[in-house]
Amino acid sequence: MSNCSASYRHTRPYAPCVLHLLYITAFTDPDLFPHLESTLAVSDPLLLVLVVPQYGRTEVIDNTLNPDFVHKFIMDYFFEERQNLRFDLRLEKPLIGIPGKKCGTVIVRAEELTNCRESVMLQFCGNKLDKKDFFGKSDPFLVFYRSNEDGSYTISHKTEVVKNTLDPVWQAFKIPVRALCNGDYDRSIKVEVYDWDRDGGHDFIGEFSTSYREMSRGQTQFHIYEVVTLLSCLVDSELSFLDFIKGGRSPVAALLTCGSSGPCAPGNPSQPTSLHYMSPYQLNAYAMALRAVGEIIQDYDSDKMFPALGFGAKLPPDGRVSHEFALNGNPQNPYCSGIEGVMEAYYQSLKSVRLYGPTHFSPVINHVARYASAVTDGSQYFILLIISDGVITDMAQTKESIVNAASLPMSIIIVGVGPAEFDEMIELDGDEERISSQGRLAERDIVQFVPFRDYVDRRGNHILSMARLAKEVLAEIPDQFLSYMRTRGIKPGTSPPPYTPAIHPLLTRRVSRI
Repeated sequence: MSNCSASYRHTRPYAPCVLHLLYITAFTDPDLFPHLESTLAVSDPLLLVLVVPQYGRTEVIDNTLNPDFVHKFIMDYFFEERQNLRFDLRLEKPLIGIPGKKCGTVIVRAEELTNCRESVMLQFCGNKLDKKDFFGKSDPFLVFYRSNEDGSYTISHKTEVVKNTLDPVWQAFKIPVRALCNGDYDRSIKVEVYDWDRDGGHDFIGEFSTSYREMSRGQTQFHIYEVVTLLSCLVDSELSFLDFIKGGRSPVAALLTCGSSGPCAPGNPSQPTSLHYMSPYQLNAYAMALRAVGEIIQDYDSDKMFPALGFGAKLPPDGRVSHEFALNGNPQNPYCSGIEGVMEAYYQSLKSVRLYGPTHFSPVINHVARYASAVTDGSQYFILLIISDGVITDMAQTKESIVNAASLPMSIIIVGVGPAEFDEMIELDGDEERISSQGRLAERDIVQFVPFRDYVDRRGNHILSMARLAKEVLAEIPDQFLSYMRTRGIKPGTSPPPYTPAIHPLLTRRVSRI
């Protein structure tokens, strides 16, 4: 057997598991391998097998130089991690091609599994329902049941109770389609009508069965007794992070900042006592954090040009203290080309500036907010990475800046390096309590803080340390991105049209009566 290997780097966008499908096709060039074409025969078949380590292999396809494999691989896809996939192409005969020429092309296609992300807004009313109360009329409500594969039913929704009426109009409610029918549009949905009683012994009025497809198209009427009418059925597809990526909207702009203060920050970066120590053998904590996050983010940036700022330093030639300076020394154009350009600018700045406290976050947050406030149509989303080793000294201003920024298309990642106490930075992370300033709550949670020391591999494996850090700090970005897009009603540029059933204003169903 002969092997041809291809590496495929796959970076993942979503924290919740999103399934992907890989279609594998391989092509070989008969001009490079004339002996293959001449020796192809039923008695001497060409066998192609594509192997994905840890996942499996495709079927074998005989007698072809251009196989189109049917077997598909289902994989998890996340934003916060890098996945390296290797594909091995195996042939029965050895490849004796022209030296230096490639063996052909392997085409890998990926698409997101739909997984029924639709929701539906339903509203019902009743007409001349049965009177169940001795004094008064009825207090009707609806109960919806999803049918299971074993024939049983599981409750999926209850409407509110409408008091003392035989002609109720229930409030519209939104429910995921998977909760109604598990994505099977033809699966039976049972609806029961009850008269509410205070003691919990609700009186059964009647029931009817339908399906999601039937409701969405307004078909069929039961000719029995009481009447329940479907007033509206509006379908909405829940968009995922990948829908925006495919539609041309993604977190395409990142601003990376490094700050210094605290007992370990000052000093000569050429000395091992500094957190900025430029060792010839390994990256320091700042450099590891920059590379860990930057290498993943840059794959979602269209031009891979990152503005990189520093704060907490005295600048040449006059030694003025700055909390917002360009790492590349060019305040008019602080952009760096890719993460390598950022790393180079960081190392060069260490040779030209003098590290100096205190630690101010608000200037760099406001800097990114100015970018973000100019692009609120969803075409860009900004990610600010702040790396610092000291206690924040402008906490009130930083909170105000974050509250203001929460209404803009941006997220903030804060990585604490070194042995300092980071209690105040933890306060900025709004996971448990939404950050506020002067009585104003942040519109959404946009900050993620982690202390790097919690993710350092104890055996000194820096690659593993960086992977752990990136996974933790980037996990919330897709949800923060989606929360901004949803609240602004922003849709992907060009996403495949969702399933939209025909909507009919009225669907009247007769309810069977006991």
